[in-house]
Amino acid sequence: MSLPLSKYVWFDGKFVSLDKAKVPITTHAIHYGTSIFEGIRAYWNKKNLFVFRLEEHVKRFRRSGQFYNISLNYSDKKITDSIIGICKKNKIKKSCYIRPFYFIGDYGINLHVTEKAPTSVAIFSFPFGDLFNKNGITAGISSWRKFSDMSTPPQAKMGGNYLNSIIATQEAKRNGFDEAILLDHNGNVSEAPGENIFIVRDGQLITPTLSSSALEGITRDAIIKVGRDLDIEVFEKDVTRSELSSADEVFLTGTAAEITPIISMDGKKFGNGKPGNLTKKMMEEYTAIVMNENDDYSHWLTAVY
Repeated sequence: MSLPLSKYVWFDGKFVSLDKAKVPITTHAIHYGTSIFEGIRAYWNKKNLFVFRLEEHVKRFRRSGQFYNISLNYSDKKITDSIIGICKKNKIKKSCYIRPFYFIGDYGINLHVTEKAPTSVAIFSFPFGDLFNKNGITAGISSWRKFSDMSTPPQAKMGGNYLNSIIATQEAKRNGFDEAILLDHNGNVSEAPGENIFIVRDGQLITPTLSSSALEGITRDAIIKVGRDLDIEVFEKDVTRSELSSADEVFLTGTAAEITPIISMDGKKFGNGKPGNLTKKMMEEYTAIVMNENDDYSHWLTAVY
């Protein structure tokens, strides 16, 4: 899928035109997946462009590389200013997706990656709407399991980690589903290939614990906080496959997916096969927050202009 990238990108400390951002074929990340990335959304509300939870994204951006001793050779402030700057440089006045990433550069085929390995940093952006149908999507349990801390750190947003997501997504599409759901190594629910998962049962919100190999998602965290602020009972606990299949409602959370209802799993409908009331409530709350229509969460937004 070709992306409608903005004219300018930020690459190794400079704003350059897209055609000037090039890397050699000996780039280590191409061969071994030694890249770290974030997905960030910015929302245009007809008055300003607001980046959602920018500080949290930048902190996780650095932390992900630390799992592998891969250095991010710019301060958090520099990365933050550059993310805002790429929006300004491209004069973006529509909702968009921002992708900052850093990676091991020309390092040969050496697997001994250290803090001294050469790294490059890039940031690009593009207009972005809904990733999934907000009226609800179908999902299927993948036969592939989510990798665990026994093999690879699940909390690191590394390029190589997402091969697990790719193979699960391929299987889901072959089986006629919109999205996959991965179980952890114990057979409990972990997450979707690129999203966290919540179930609704008896008016309670339940999401798998991080020990299930689920990513500590920033949108996941937002929904937990918002739910509790609304006096909804929210639990982080192990979720069995049978608990998932018997849930009243199910939805996904993520930067790209935002809040996306799952209306059926493995061909079985949840409820009446439409987004449930609590799911719709969280979708409405999330939209109001990112559009700067809820003063209680305005501290989560960074204005670009």
